[in-house]
Amino acid sequence: MATSTRATAVLSKLGVHFSLHSYDYDPDADRIGMQAAEGMGVEPRRVLKTLMAEVDGKPVCVLVPSDREVSMKKLAAAFHGKSAKMMRPADAERLTGYHVGGISPFGQKKRVPTAIEESALNETTVFVNGGQRGLQIELDPKAACAALDAAAQPLTAAADR
Repeated sequence: MATSTRATAVLSKLGVHFSLHSYDYDPDADRIGMQAAEGMGVEPRRVLKTLMAEVDGKPVCVLVPSDREVSMKKLAAAFHGKSAKMMRPADAERLTGYHVGGISPFGQKKRVPTAIEESALNETTVFVNGGQRGLQIELDPKAACAALDAAAQPLTAAADR
């Protein structure tokens, strides 16, 4: 597995401290973030899934714990919009330059407004996709927020199951 991706290059250039972790990616997993957490033996709340969405038709990037679901109402509010919906996978791949299952918030082809679930900032470190399937970047959530110029917002519904 490559350890240098556009995502790691961006973080290195910004001087952000991070470490890399790999896991066996399962393309048939129902919930990739949960599978990544299990594969690495870490709490699902610390593995942030990168989701591409649209608020009032404009693309946005959202980072939420893998054991939570995005509230479309809260997502729209976070970006001062009226409505939100998930982006089609093909559109997300075209916009980011990454494949679904390997979309990182760092090093996307087109930079879009980004928000991170505010509860993630309570963690010492979090994991985000490293830009390829099976690769995770571990870093300080506040450093991730700063590197992405992301807004910390309440974005999720009640905890899953």
